[in-house]
Amino acid sequence: MADEETTPEEEVASSEGSSENDEALKENLEEVADAAEEVTQAAGEALSENPNANRTIDFIKEVPLAVTIEVGRSRMTIQDLLQLGQGSVVELTKLAGDPLDVYINGYCVARGEAVIVNEKFGLRVVEIIDPKDRIQALG
Repeated sequence: MADEETTPEEEVASSEGSSENDEALKENLEEVADAAEEVTQAAGEALSENPNANRTIDFIKEVPLAVTIEVGRSRMTIQDLLQLGQGSVVELTKLAGDPLDVYINGYCVARGEAVIVNEKFGLRVVEIIDPKDRIQALG
C-alpha cells in the first residue's frame, strides 16, 4: 500500500495522454460494434437453419448471469485495510495494459481491454478461454 502525490506538471502530462487514449478507445468501440453486428447476423443464420433451436434458445435467454470484470487482485493485512483512506493507492497484481479477466458466475471465460462507451466503462473481448482450459482449471 502506498500513497502517491502528483505534481501539477505530472497531472498535465497525464491529461495530455488521456486524449490519445480516448481516441484509441473510440476506435475500439467501433470495432466492438462491428463485431457485435457480425455475431448477430451469424446467430440469425444459425437459427434459421434449425427452427426448433429458436424455442430452446428463447428458454435459456432469460437466465440471469453474474458478469464480473476483474482489473486485478491484492492481498493485504487487516492493519493495512484499516489504514486505507481517500487518496490511498492499492497496488494490484496485474500490470497496466494486461487484459482484464471476464468472469461469468465466478468462472473466467474471457479476457478483454477496457473501453469507454457513452462515458461509461466497457470491455472489448480479445480472447475467449477455450472450454477445455476452463474445465481443466476446475479440476
